[in-house]
Amino acid sequence: MPAFKDDFANRMQNAAAARRAMVDKFKSQPKPDDPAVQERIAQQVATAKAREERIAAKKAQKEAERIAAEVDAKRREEERIASEKEARRLEGERALAMLAEQKAARDARYAARKDRKKK
Repeated sequence: MPAFKDDFANRMQNAAAARRAMVDKFKSQPKPDDPAVQERIAQQVATAKAREERIAAKKAQKEAERIAAEVDAKRREEERIASEKEARRLEGERALAMLAEQKAARDARYAARKDRKKK
């Protein structure tokens, strides 16, 4: 197999050819005022605007859901507080009724004792 020979001049020619190829590639690209480029830019702008609108709509929906959840949580908390308050009121009424029964029973015992002593 022959040895690979690459001298300086050959390398310089290859580098120049590569530079020319890059310049040609760059020059062959469409200019910013080309209608196809303008159309592509318009599509990108429209896509970006649609994306922003979707994001804004999603954000508004999430905010509405969050507010609805807060309102629901507040309503449930108020219902819980009201039911606890009602339970405490009923417990108090039962305690008062029990105290009244105990007082009536005690008064009956005292009255019975006084009657026994009078006889």
